[in-house]
Amino acid sequence: MILVRFGGGVRRLETITSPEKTYCPFIYHDLYKNRGTLLANIEIEAKQGIDTSHGQGTLYLLTGQYRHYEDITNKPFADRFESADPTIFEYFRKAYNIPEHQALIINGEDRINEEFYTFSNHHLFGVRYRSTVLSLYRFKTYLLRQELKDTSIPDKERLAKEQKLKEMETKDYRVQDRSVTSPELDRFWEHWKEYYGKTGLVNPRGDRVLTALALRALKELRPRLIMINYQDPDYVHWGNPYFYTRAISIIDDGVREIYNAVQADEEYRDNTVFLVVPDCGRDNNRGMAVPFQHHFNSKSAHQIFAVAAGPGIAHSALGVDKLRQQISVAATVGRIMKFDTPHVEAGPLEEMLA
Repeated sequence: MILVRFGGGVRRLETITSPEKTYCPFIYHDLYKNRGTLLANIEIEAKQGIDTSHGQGTLYLLTGQYRHYEDITNKPFADRFESADPTIFEYFRKAYNIPEHQALIINGEDRINEEFYTFSNHHLFGVRYRSTVLSLYRFKTYLLRQELKDTSIPDKERLAKEQKLKEMETKDYRVQDRSVTSPELDRFWEHWKEYYGKTGLVNPRGDRVLTALALRALKELRPRLIMINYQDPDYVHWGNPYFYTRAISIIDDGVREIYNAVQADEEYRDNTVFLVVPDCGRDNNRGMAVPFQHHFNSKSAHQIFAVAAGPGIAHSALGVDKLRQQISVAATVGRIMKFDTPHVEAGPLEEMLA
């Protein structure tokens, strides 16, 4: 299963409303029209305490529960959230005893807080069943650990590197240990460094780096469940619509690349489901100075969709317009991958399933 968080908040208007004007033609025409199903009327429930933002939307997808989340440090915009409800990765790893490096969240470099939505505080699940994160943040911590193995570096330089590593590790407000590393991950990052170097000047940036990480992970880590947290459409907050529409197209290109890589792999080809769903929508108020917000809980900020394709997914070129909830995604993943999700709030998206 490859769960694509169509992140950064996207409206139906630029994605699924008009076939001729969509900025994600691969997702719309190939995944949906040619192979899969579109559920065009999914929403984030409009009730008190439910926010239309990225961290919250991600946790709604992961847990199948609507909750009001508050930053545990009481800092504005920090989004350091903890879930009381198990995530799909915890259900999955507990059911199948899958190693950490085959249950992956691929995360953007600008949302470090989302590095740590990898497990819940639920007493029957929790940290032992957490997912693993691939991101440039994780790569940078790998580089520091490797550099500190060099016994010849001067004391002053070593102290500076140790301090930097400590600062980065303490960003993980939940688990400050080194068990987030493994031989498989160390090999992965070593190969990344051999190819891209360590300056950050060669590797892709923004959402393109998430696609590059996913493609390399498919080859080297052979994951069974991936969540890709795309995010670049959120730059439209600053008022240039091109940043937004171009970002949608970049995600679409990434999904196309990953889909083609899956089709070229004999093990994955007929055994992989793609499920694409936004974290939240966006406002559609042209009277505002910057009409692409999502923090005001407007109607269109609650309106999203889902596209799915792969084995076990129904094919309907007409789409489905029945009102469904974003939190149904978690149960849908469980149904497709045949593991139980006993603590979700809503059942699966039955219309999506063959």
